[in-house]
Amino acid sequence: MPLETFPCISLDGKVAIVTGGSSGIGRAIAQKLANSGAKVAILDIKADGWRVAEEIRAKFYRCDVTSPSEVKETIESIYRELGRIDIVVNAAGVIVRKDAIETSEEEWDKVINVNLKGPFLISKYAIPYMIKSGGGSIVNIASGWGLKGGPKAVAYCASKGGLVNMTRAMAIDHGKNGIRVNCVAPGDVDTPMLREEAKQLGMSWDEFLKDAANRPLGRIGKPDDVANVVLFLVSDLASWITGATVVVDGGGIA
Repeated sequence: MPLETFPCISLDGKVAIVTGGSSGIGRAIAQKLANSGAKVAILDIKADGWRVAEEIRAKFYRCDVTSPSEVKETIESIYRELGRIDIVVNAAGVIVRKDAIETSEEEWDKVINVNLKGPFLISKYAIPYMIKSGGGSIVNIASGWGLKGGPKAVAYCASKGGLVNMTRAMAIDHGKNGIRVNCVAPGDVDTPMLREEAKQLGMSWDEFLKDAANRPLGRIGKPDDVANVVLFLVSDLASWITGATVVVDGGGIA
């Protein structure tokens, strides 16, 4: 029996939405999907996100993922302009490094709204178009702290824990529609948000980096480490995977 070979992953003909796609993990994912043949729509609240979209040959849509009206209008525009929706990657996120006593109600609401309500709204309005397109794949970017607790990050841990379980619920609900829903839980990845964490904690980057790299593989992650797993999950190679959470953290929570 001849050995089976696997060609390079192709997303030709697919349309992908990536929230938070103008920087960090979201940008790496958008780049990876575009390089694999997908037409990519980058959604970001940053007005200059069009520059990244231009670089990777994607389309940019300025959108506040916490606003139901903006999300609805943006998803409608994507479907109207690109003709279908096959892939959704919810990568937009924020973090506040404070415990329950220190966290203000405003900070709590912001983290929950961006990290949890945002993926809900994007999915709510994209899924009907995905069904029209014959199914597809949703990947939510959570965190290792969605599976275990972490210090001084109560709102963030709550939002990512909710996202992990929301992923499972959506996988159950929409499998019948041919839609797979999975979750990726990164550890510390070298992104602008991670550097912002160091500032919030009053640590130098070198000091923070030394602590963050204390894991079995001895380094923090790169955005491409996460993007590679997302590419696999949205491809046909993962056609029987749904409701799963894939940890990508160099062994940090092993």
